[in-house]
Amino acid sequence: MATVIIKRLAKSPFVLITVLVTLAAFFFTPRSPFKSFSNYTQQQRLFTAEELALYNGTDDTLPILLGILGSVFDVTKGKSHYGVGGGYHHFSGRDASRAFVSGNFTGDGLTDSLHGLSSTEVKSIVEWREFYFRSYTFVGKLVGRYYDSEGNPTKSLKGVEAKAARGTQLLEKQKKEEAKQPGCNSRWSQGEGGEVWCDDGFPRLVQRPLEIALTGKMSKRCACFTEDQLSEPGLEVYEGCDYLSKTCRV
Repeated sequence: MATVIIKRLAKSPFVLITVLVTLAAFFFTPRSPFKSFSNYTQQQRLFTAEELALYNGTDDTLPILLGILGSVFDVTKGKSHYGVGGGYHHFSGRDASRAFVSGNFTGDGLTDSLHGLSSTEVKSIVEWREFYFRSYTFVGKLVGRYYDSEGNPTKSLKGVEAKAARGTQLLEKQKKEEAKQPGCNSRWSQGEGGEVWCDDGFPRLVQRPLEIALTGKMSKRCACFTEDQLSEPGLEVYEGCDYLSKTCRV
């Protein structure tokens, strides 16, 4: 059969030229960036940073993509937010994981580095990633900090996820510890300012011992203590508040 076709082509130069032109057009026409990722969800397409930058919403013929912790999502359905002029456009065409908690949307703030962030901040970024998995279409992975050239998780990604898990554990532990000592009631109004009070006991400021592990900073909370507990170390009377007052201005 193939021999017959070749003989016919040899006898008809016009047909031969047509076939050659068609083949040349197929093999040598420049390929444009992919316009649809429906076929790549299962294949988990791998992107370089340069490729991802093409999908930043400035080209109306291309989808809008966003990266977070190396996972890439198609956010085109949220074009009013992620397109040019949208409030979240700074996230498009890049992995700016850090900015999800830092609020720094310029210069060095638009980075995927989480260096120096606390466990609760890292936990929050992991939760943002879960939001995108629930709300948008996952289309692939960004090769770099969090995935290698074969799409495998790197040590950096495993470290991030471990730190986020640690943050979850610490938060649960803190909730259990603080539940042992009831918190104060509080209210605030523009005219009168703030006020804390205890229905049973007396308001005191106390350190939150796990907070430094969670956020990298020390903080205090208001808790209610009975009179026989007031001699315990670490309890701080609100400034301007009587020692046995049940209500304090703040």
